[in-house]
Amino acid sequence: MDLDPDACYRAVSTRDARFDGRLFIGVKTTGIYCRPICPARTPKRENVTFYRSAAAAQEAGFRPCLRCRPETSPDLGAWRGSSNTVSRALALIEAGALDEGDVDALAGRLGVGERQLRRLFQLHLGASPVSVAQTRRVLLAKQLIHETRLSMADVALASGFGSVRRFNETFQQLFGRPPGALRRSGAAETSAAAGATLRLAYKPPYDWDQLVAFLAGRAIPGVEVVTPQRYVRTLAIGARRGVVAVEPAPDGRALQATVRFTDMTALPAVIARVRRVFDLTADPVAIGEHLSTDPDLSPLVEARPGLRTPGAWDGFELAVRAILGQQITVSAATRLAGKIVEAYGEPLPPELAEPGLTHVFPAPERLVGADIAALGMPRSRGHALERLAAAACADPGLFTPHGELEAQVARLKALPGIGEWTAQYIALRELREPDAFPHGDVGLVRALERLTGERPSFVELSERAERWRPWRAYAALHLWAADAALAPPKTIKERKHAKQAA
Repeated sequence: MDLDPDACYRAVSTRDARFDGRLFIGVKTTGIYCRPICPARTPKRENVTFYRSAAAAQEAGFRPCLRCRPETSPDLGAWRGSSNTVSRALALIEAGALDEGDVDALAGRLGVGERQLRRLFQLHLGASPVSVAQTRRVLLAKQLIHETRLSMADVALASGFGSVRRFNETFQQLFGRPPGALRRSGAAETSAAAGATLRLAYKPPYDWDQLVAFLAGRAIPGVEVVTPQRYVRTLAIGARRGVVAVEPAPDGRALQATVRFTDMTALPAVIARVRRVFDLTADPVAIGEHLSTDPDLSPLVEARPGLRTPGAWDGFELAVRAILGQQITVSAATRLAGKIVEAYGEPLPPELAEPGLTHVFPAPERLVGADIAALGMPRSRGHALERLAAAACADPGLFTPHGELEAQVARLKALPGIGEWTAQYIALRELREPDAFPHGDVGLVRALERLTGERPSFVELSERAERWRPWRAYAALHLWAADAALAPPKTIKERKHAKQAA
């Protein structure tokens, strides 16, 4: 995004919320950087510099403002259309790619050179990949200090610092005071076992009802419990087990995520997954404006301006569910998933128990060699799931971003039981590809027929979708939502062949 200094300063002067998350302001006279909605007095024009990201401001030597708290701004991905490589890189960094590896390894996973990746980060974010990772760590720690009662030792570990000493040194250097001094006096500190509740901002509007309805229709017994105002589930991050609950914040500008884990070092990865599942980095205004240029999609966007694409908690779980859902209804596939969980899932630790939650979805190794077909499905499908589990065990990074969309789809199609539709669906929900599009979906064809009066072929649907790039995934969600709002398929053939998103 090109930053026009005059336009940026007007946004700051008027505290324009539309720019929140799009730019940050470095104030030379104070050495701090702020959000454009900061309540502090607007600094003089000659005393400010504008940055594309918090990481760029911090890399330039500014420290985060304690009043407007940059760590709570929306984490927008509005520039995705111009650099999917940066979008994929950010997802990997948020999941901890630079905690365990270097920039060269990250670039290799993305199919680009290290120099090219650094250039793209400077172009789109104004900071290096390492600076982005470090800034995320600091801002998460700062948010934990402000919003939770975790002890400083737990904050250090939960935010990804390797040691309490490094945590203390970083905050002393950045803020000129120890981290404990940033916490307002009040309730006593608590242990990580009590959990942490964090506010995760998004850019309004946000269609919570549509997204939670999507998740509710696919809730696996024993793993997920969904009510109109709360989503809760069990989750595994490596060997760590826990429970995460998500609900809307009262002000309608954020979600609240409560995380309870046996080991709170899983917190950064859990937050990354919450952002992914609830699509918190989307810019619905920019996406809606683009899709509305199609006169047939325009009324759908107007009806659901805050629609998001629901992500997945785990790639292997999603792939299992997608295979289970082939040629059967969503409810039938969900019941089968529940049987798999009951037979092979790991029981939830008693100290994390919540009503309705009993197990964690089974890891791939628990399904290798299992007679899954005995749970009530075609033997060929059971074998496909067993082979998928073996492939996931052999390659732990099987469902992480690798290269461009087309390459990722081809890679997924090489897996047992996964065809074009399933690969595109996994790319849409797990890999978070905003341009993924399952063009062989009968529901999309039917929805477009109801909009236009003419039933397109799959080829014609694919050609029509070209005008929706780079947001075809959101177009698909709008069409699915419109189709679901109308009467179900009437014919046996339609009921049999309708692709129900598992």
